Amino acid sequence: MNTGPVAVSIVLQETPGGALTIERVIEVAALLIELLAVGIIVLATAAATIVYVRKLLTHKAGLAGYEQYKVRLGRALLLGLEILVAADIVRTVALEPSLTNVAILALLVLIRTFLSWSLVIEIEHRWPWRMRTEEHVAAAESYERAGEAQHA
Repeated sequence: MNTGPVAVSIVLQETPGGALTIERVIEVAALLIELLAVGIIVLATAAATIVYVRKLLTHKAGLAGYEQYKVRLGRALLLGLEILVAADIVRTVALEPSLTNVAILALLVLIRTFLSWSLVIEIEHRWPWRMRTEEHVAAAESYERAGEAQHA
């Protein structure tokens, strides 16, 4: 079993006439969108973790620091999930719009929507379909102020 580094290479294949196929271009575009989503999730998670660990090491984390960490992680995941859905849509609708693939896409979107809603509830303490009230905004701002005060 090879456990060494994995290299990702994207090669556009040409048709016998020398032109790129639209299917291959769409597949590469979907792959690039997926890589963007994974990159965002990984980098934002690493950045949030580094900030939180620094606060832990300096004994400035507290409850507000933990809440900020959860919010940063949740936002990274939300953005990554949204971008992954876009990649799935591009791949399914443009390349293979069969009934089976559309059903699989619907299931993926449903699962990712549920995950997104769960994250919104965790981050913002409200249902996703409810408008943000002044109370929600004030709570979010108080977490940010508390984190800034601990960081100072």
